[in-house]
Amino acid sequence: MNFAIDAELCVACLACVRVCPTDAIAVAGDEPLLLQVVDEACIRCGQCLPACPHGAVKVNGEIGKALAIASQGDGILILSPESVAHFYPATPEQLINACYAAGFRAVTRGVIGDELVAAEYLKLWEEEPWGTLIRSTDPVVVETVRTQYPELVPYLAPVTLPAVAEARYLRALYRTGLRIAYAGICPPVDTSDLDAAVTFGDLEQIFRIRGVNVLAQPNFFERVPEERQRHLSTAGGLPLALLDESRYSSRRFRKVRGLDALRALARAVAVDRMDLGFVDILSTEGVLDHPLSGPREELYWRRELLASTEAPRSRFPVVDAAVVASVGATFAIKPRRVQPDPAAVAAVLEQIGKGPNGRPWDCRACGFDTCQRFAEAAALGRASMRQCTPYQERRADEAQRAAAVDTMTGLSTYRVLRDQLAFEIERSKRSDDGFAVLFLDLDRFKEVNDQYGHEAGNDILRAVAGEIRNAVRASDVAARYGGDEFVVILTRTDLQGGARVAEALRAGIEGTGRRLGYPPGLITVSIGLAEFDPKEPAEVDLLVSADRALYRAKAAGRNAVA
Repeated sequence: MNFAIDAELCVACLACVRVCPTDAIAVAGDEPLLLQVVDEACIRCGQCLPACPHGAVKVNGEIGKALAIASQGDGILILSPESVAHFYPATPEQLINACYAAGFRAVTRGVIGDELVAAEYLKLWEEEPWGTLIRSTDPVVVETVRTQYPELVPYLAPVTLPAVAEARYLRALYRTGLRIAYAGICPPVDTSDLDAAVTFGDLEQIFRIRGVNVLAQPNFFERVPEERQRHLSTAGGLPLALLDESRYSSRRFRKVRGLDALRALARAVAVDRMDLGFVDILSTEGVLDHPLSGPREELYWRRELLASTEAPRSRFPVVDAAVVASVGATFAIKPRRVQPDPAAVAAVLEQIGKGPNGRPWDCRACGFDTCQRFAEAAALGRASMRQCTPYQERRADEAQRAAAVDTMTGLSTYRVLRDQLAFEIERSKRSDDGFAVLFLDLDRFKEVNDQYGHEAGNDILRAVAGEIRNAVRASDVAARYGGDEFVVILTRTDLQGGARVAEALRAGIEGTGRRLGYPPGLITVSIGLAEFDPKEPAEVDLLVSADRALYRAKAAGRNAVA
């Protein structure tokens, strides 16, 4: 593989190359001393370098082949976008001019390959269902999977690297005998589609050999290059749509970084038989985070520099659809298919429900064209009911009703009581009509729970609530205050009218206890009565006044109105 060995480490895995006792791998000044490694051993001592699982047995890229292409003056150079950061402070114009001066006939900047690969991934993304799909545009990940985790090979996406896709496109666009070189941080490995693959360090060496000074080049294009704007892709060939998906903890898309995650992926897929959706895994955070890109503390500077040189995103496709160039498959094995459980699909459709016309909603608010497709994706764990707008609206309505109605008694809740009480006070001030409030508390209810059980107590609460509903008008508000306490707001009712309703409630609840079969005098209620007079509003909260009256009724011997 075409990886450099830098400061005693293989930059593919950052761990697998040991220190050489003869200093064959050392740092000379500011530049690493790069030596050819043959047969997985140091050429000086022949024994100190163990086998690298990534096949990192070459120090340099194919600099000789690339130099020959430049010397003959008839080749094309694919220059990856990260070159902007590597060759800084040279401008992109100076770098492109230097490539022309070195002998390359044409220079492209990697966008075509990214667009082709992104289009292939979008096809796979829209194709349902595909179970687990691992994005494989990182050669280090691909080699690690092939050598250490062969059980993951069937799950690798059948899409080649962006550089290879661009080379195939250029050959179809121009002529089959075209010679193509690629320069980047991490060149592709052992591919027949590229005539040469070099690192940026190799390209610098080519410039020196050809007598080209990058910084001495004009700061404008001497030959106008083929300008390409991005439409679908981000750097590395990841579709922009998938990058947007990563913001939402989607079960269809997982963003994973670092080779250590491969062990967990292999366990989840091969042992636990889990469908992980689309897995975007890279050995580093990105090409700009690669050890050869520069110090980690300059990562964000490199990203900002690259972003500042990006052309505005095109609203239309930038790849010529008339050019027939198959991106092809890295592996012949296709990802396995997974069919959703019909029962699970039916359960999701039942949760969604039907629209007012009796048919499925099919409103497309979830991102799927039909409820059936959404249900299939949800059954496979690739969609969430949070995406279904009708279901969420129904849930919100149900939650609102649940917050307004006490589930035990069917009366209003305390929150509704406070809101209605404030509303009634303001209405009373405007209309000069007073109203009354009843505060009810069951007598000896704890004794009932202790003697007959809590389920019997619940039955009594429901029966008392029914008695309250029967005794009040539709315009009144009856609420469960908490436990065995109830509050009734009697609209446009004075103190005398409230006393009559309270007495009827007291007698009715006492009779309810007898009808339920309890001993006489066990199920009774004490009621406190308070009035709101808009002409002389009290400074004390109306519920507090009714509660104090309730305690006077309790002190009077219970089963009374005060």
